[in-house]
Amino acid sequence: MNAIIIEDEKLAAEYLRGLIQRYDPQIRVLFESDSVKKTVRWFEEGGQADLAFFDIQLADGLSFEIFDKALVTCPVIFTTAYNEYALRAFKVNSIDYLLKPIDLGDLKRAIDKFRTGWLKEPADHTTRRLDALDRILHQFQKTYKSRFVVKVGDHIRPVVVEEILYFYSLDKATFFVTAENRHYPVDYSLEYLEEILDPSRFFRINRKYAISLPAILDIISYSNSRLKIKLKHSTDQDVIVSRERVSEFRHWLDR
Repeated sequence: MNAIIIEDEKLAAEYLRGLIQRYDPQIRVLFESDSVKKTVRWFEEGGQADLAFFDIQLADGLSFEIFDKALVTCPVIFTTAYNEYALRAFKVNSIDYLLKPIDLGDLKRAIDKFRTGWLKEPADHTTRRLDALDRILHQFQKTYKSRFVVKVGDHIRPVVVEEILYFYSLDKATFFVTAENRHYPVDYSLEYLEEILDPSRFFRINRKYAISLPAILDIISYSNSRLKIKLKHSTDQDVIVSRERVSEFRHWLDR
């Protein structure tokens, strides 16, 4: 079987080539490229392979551009560190999607899938692609934190995010406020909370606050196109939406 590797990081290409050889020394890597341009030229000049490994982010663009500029008839296994490209990957000739650092077991399963499925039943590509898309939807569906565990005296209590109005930082510590006006400390920075909270529920308005829609009592136009927020259970008179976040905040309000 002949394969090609399209990867813009030399060490990553060498690592992938080594994994392929460990899986099956009979697989021949006949072409390697680090760019869209070089890969398109190879296909235009008649290059053919049984299987391709495409990193998504290349030196001069995204590997998806290769499909727009050249006829790629071989199936592709995408390799990347960024899973936001997962769904788009399955709109082209993809048989699998591997996140870096690539595991030998995952690589083996991907090539086995190609050998047992794509080679033996080429007419059934569409059905398998839809099955793969369904699997990838479940695999990459992001889940957000749904509750926080707090200590109340000698008691431990879970607080679901639906009860939380907003998070705020104070003296290098982070707290949240509930609808019942209870304040609890949490062992997370606001930066990390941005990663684990549902962005449709909470919005980071500045370096000090991440708020929910039910927390807002009033929004007031402020100087220099900024906005001032009046929050429930808060005496802070300077809850200001950062200038660089105003546009995104308005969009968040209008969903």
